[in-house]
Amino acid sequence: MMTILQGFVLALPLGGCWLTGKPPEPGLDIPAAYRFGAHSPKLAQAALPKLDWWRSFHSRELTSVIERARDANLDIAAAVARIVQADAQARVTGAGLLPTVDFSGSGTHSRSSQSTYSSSSSGRSEHDSLIGTLTASYEIDFWGKNRSAQRAAEETAVATRFDKDVVALSTVVTAANAYFAVRASQDRLRVANENLKSANHVLTLIKQRLNAGTASDLEVSQQESVVNGIRAGIPALRQTLEQNRNALAVLMARSPESVRIRGGSLNSIRIPRVTPGLPSELLAQRPDIREAEAKLAAANANVYNARAQFLPSITLTAQGGYQSAILKTLLQPKSMLYSVAAGATQPIFEAGKLTGNLDLQKGKQDELLQDYRKAVISAFSDVETALNDVRETALRERLQRDVVASSRRAFNISEQRFQEGTIDLVTVLQTQQSLYSAQDTLVQARLAHLQAIVSLYQALGGGWRPKPVEPKHAR
Repeated sequence: MMTILQGFVLALPLGGCWLTGKPPEPGLDIPAAYRFGAHSPKLAQAALPKLDWWRSFHSRELTSVIERARDANLDIAAAVARIVQADAQARVTGAGLLPTVDFSGSGTHSRSSQSTYSSSSSGRSEHDSLIGTLTASYEIDFWGKNRSAQRAAEETAVATRFDKDVVALSTVVTAANAYFAVRASQDRLRVANENLKSANHVLTLIKQRLNAGTASDLEVSQQESVVNGIRAGIPALRQTLEQNRNALAVLMARSPESVRIRGGSLNSIRIPRVTPGLPSELLAQRPDIREAEAKLAAANANVYNARAQFLPSITLTAQGGYQSAILKTLLQPKSMLYSVAAGATQPIFEAGKLTGNLDLQKGKQDELLQDYRKAVISAFSDVETALNDVRETALRERLQRDVVASSRRAFNISEQRFQEGTIDLVTVLQTQQSLYSAQDTLVQARLAHLQAIVSLYQALGGGWRPKPVEPKHAR
């Protein structure tokens, strides 16, 4: 047995050289700075979003909605269950590094047939046998096959933790956007009701002029059409409001009847300032990038394991115990039995199984490498897009406010002159429609601006702080 072990120990350097191989390099091209981001190092150091970034909008109800969603969301709960499964699988895989010990005990009583009794027999037709043994088996992990399998399982467990962070971040973002959509629907309803009130006021003026003989039935019908058109659009706005409220209820894992969203105006929501920091920090900030990185590390370990399967495996087994025909002598030294063995198995012909498995693991490794590259590039793209969206939506909102202000002045002037009889109804209708359209567009511009800021928080990995989640074995 020692000769066999010595032969395999001498083969260790050769096997180690064959197994050793550097993981593929991602080959990432990380930009020095974002095109629309701050370039100051001080701003970059303070650019990490706060864990509770949603509080920067200064809305207590928004904070309450998000915190309830984080505590009760069913997608997050499912992600936590996947962590439990991955941890258990890591323990199952890691058991291969330790010996297995089994105990077996048996007792038998047998009686021989009397009809076959012969003088050559011992003279006893009944026999007892009591046996108690411990069996231990251990596979020497010369080539690191079992260690690499355990490392792959541990890296997979790490990936599930980052996956949970991805789900949690997505849940928070979805809840914030849905809440803002609720407020936007309320604003659009308020605008529609205010314009309906103004349209009815103009209709009353036209009817007064009709009674005075200075207006026609056509003018009355035209304004009635405007009033009815505004009134007909209100149910759709109410429908959208209820849909957004129900979406929030699902995120909080509650029935719609039990959720009360007070809401309010988007104008009372504070616009926070978000700085993106340095692109290099994004590799540690985004949980989806860390998840892709952990999956790639697991794939690297699986490739190592597939290579190690080509090499011999050495197993040590030992058995010891007691055997006796009488219970009182079972534990005496003369009843002791034992055996020790060492075995070596070298794959010779596996019909392409081992080669196919190695190619399979290499293919998965390359796939996850490309996924990691894509995650990093997509992260940079997400931040650039979000930064540009924040800038453009802020400009759009500011310009649209100017449109609303000028449209309101035009409508007030036209309404006054219409009362004075210096302009016709067509001008009033035009300014009225322009004001209503401008106010409704402003609400949507405000919503787009807020949602762009939320998207920027998401692109920067907001609400999640990188923690040193590493497996027991170094990569």
